[in-house]
Amino acid sequence: MRRAVTRRGALRLAAGGLACPALIGAAKAAAPQRIVSLDYGLASTLLSLGLSPVAVASGEDWDKWVVEPPLPPGVADLGSSWEINFEVLTSLRPDLILTTPYNAALTPRLEAIAPTQTFGVYTAEGGDVLPKAVAATRGLAQAVGRVVEGEAFITRTEAFFDQCRARLARLAPPPLAMLSFLDARHARIYTAPGLFHNVVERIGLTNAWTPAGSFWGFETIGIERLAEIADPAARLIVLEPVPADVLPKLAESPLWQALPFARPGHLSVLPASLMFGMLNDAVRFARILTDHLEQTA
Repeated sequence: MRRAVTRRGALRLAAGGLACPALIGAAKAAAPQRIVSLDYGLASTLLSLGLSPVAVASGEDWDKWVVEPPLPPGVADLGSSWEINFEVLTSLRPDLILTTPYNAALTPRLEAIAPTQTFGVYTAEGGDVLPKAVAATRGLAQAVGRVVEGEAFITRTEAFFDQCRARLARLAPPPLAMLSFLDARHARIYTAPGLFHNVVERIGLTNAWTPAGSFWGFETIGIERLAEIADPAARLIVLEPVPADVLPKLAESPLWQALPFARPGHLSVLPASLMFGMLNDAVRFARILTDHLEQTA
């Protein structure tokens, strides 16, 4: 019986011995090559492992939510993740389909087409999202024969977080509340155990919103609840897209004007980052936030 290559074994192979390139090359050749991903985070991780998926779900919106890394030309779009075009999927003849528990209802149909592997990052089990994203990255790297590349990707990510933390330590920034507006009266505020909350803590910042949310990492609130944030120095980070009528309506709202975030310099609108992503999305959010805080210090 052929034994699976463990993470430690793969790293040992990469570190020494003339046979390493041949062995690693053989492992890669035997790994899946035609991979389909029904999840943005898994697809972007594939790209960071040096593999391009042959298809993704919701490819049309990649540049709106993921942005980085760019989706290579020629990657097929399978439609929305809950309405997969199974005819296109079958025609692509994948040898591996990547999915998440979110699409569990589709798993039997997916398995009839190709081997299917599920990675759970946003689940009720396991606590904080960022460590689960690291674990899923390792699992995916193992599944596609890119263990060494996976470890290198994780190392780069952690090093970048350390750089952001060092840059921000010089600024002593205030606590931050992070949200996306649903309309002028409701918002999705990001908190534990979610990706944005984990990134904020990892780079040395404080989340001004302390109640925990769902395992997705957010709570839906009425904007009046922002008054619960006690620190008057706290700043509000609003992530795009913002509905066109929200800011004009807030400017005329007595409720909003009574909140400290209505004061100049206490609200910033930043480019979108994928709230339900993995390591690439965490890096993008950390970079956007760190750059902004430096520029406005």
